[in-house]
Amino acid sequence: MRWVWLALAVWGAVHPMSWFVAWFRENGVDLMGMVDAWHANAATSGLVWDLTIAAVTLTVWVIWECVTRRAWLGLIAIPATFGIGVSCGLPLYLFLRSGSR
Repeated sequence: MRWVWLALAVWGAVHPMSWFVAWFRENGVDLMGMVDAWHANAATSGLVWDLTIAAVTLTVWVIWECVTRRAWLGLIAIPATFGIGVSCGLPLYLFLRSGSR
């Protein structure tokens, strides 16, 4: 399963980033414009909040487990989660976690 987690982390990094890069090409590097686009309607706002809550939950879990297990490498999943997305951060953490036994 370890390599499945890694494959999912790579997919979770590449696929969303391709959409972000396409948006930046079309609109320029306008982060506030992107945030505004995320809240274009109630459906997208709901999705943004769903992913935000999932990212915060994952962060709390990662910190708790890293402190408890003293497996500090897992903390790399936090910037991956907020810099790329939960689709990268969660499988990355599972990959890192599965290698530290």
